[in-house]
Amino acid sequence: MTSVVIAAHNEEHVIGACLDALLGRQGPEPIGIVVSANGCTDRTAAAATRPGVTVIDRAEAGKTAALNAADEVATGFPRIYLDADIVVPPGGIAAILACFDASPRSLAVVPRRRLNTAGRPWPVRAYFSINERMSPFRNGLFGRGMIALSEQGRARFDVFPAVIADDLFVDSQFSDAEKAEASEIEVVVEAPFTTSDLLRRLVRVRRGNRQLRASAEAGRIAAQVRPVDHWGWLRDAVVPEPRLASAAIPYLIITVMAALLARRPVKAGREWGRDESTRGPRRPGEEVGST
Repeated sequence: MTSVVIAAHNEEHVIGACLDALLGRQGPEPIGIVVSANGCTDRTAAAATRPGVTVIDRAEAGKTAALNAADEVATGFPRIYLDADIVVPPGGIAAILACFDASPRSLAVVPRRRLNTAGRPWPVRAYFSINERMSPFRNGLFGRGMIALSEQGRARFDVFPAVIADDLFVDSQFSDAEKAEASEIEVVVEAPFTTSDLLRRLVRVRRGNRQLRASAEAGRIAAQVRPVDHWGWLRDAVVPEPRLASAAIPYLIITVMAALLARRPVKAGREWGRDESTRGPRRPGEEVGST
């Protein structure tokens, strides 16, 4: 039986659509769903409580600890780690399982992603027009909100370490030959609704990536973290498509600002720096599903 693990922190507005899609799926094999609510001050645990879902309600906030708690309860493989704001399309779980069957060497499988930038300001749209063309976001396990690991793949590491960049950590456990994309399915990843929300998200990503790389270099974590690619924006986006040169300007400004802000000391209580703009009630015309 496949297990789906969802770590959820204050996700009451999005967890319902996520679970509805999983519970309403059509497939021959059952799935086990574990929601690990952590440090919630809203109704996330209540919204997730329904037949077919095991809910863990942890008082302490922290995604990796929540994932580890869920892993202690989940029993099935492949093990799918899913963000609470991702809606798996019909047939999505089956496509993931078929990818493992078709490619025995694949230990980690992710869906194709589509960034929803509709209604976002021009700097946000420009940033992602560059970002989505860069090679790490085409062959990496991160930035999709959904990672499936085979039993052999999950055995690559014991528990999730206490890091921010949990998806980059998982990515670092596998070679490119051991990763696969289930291109038949597409998940929608919501872009931040404002430039400041985008910057906040990127600062968190920068801090998390730097933390993981430092831990790996010091030997505290067993991981082969992919190196920073400073010129991917030019090689993968602007050179093949010169029309994106104007978009590279806000991309570089936002990237540099995020790098500088990420080096500042973090105030207590602001360690996470999550983009909240995509976590609130659905806005008029906003997508709630995937294709």
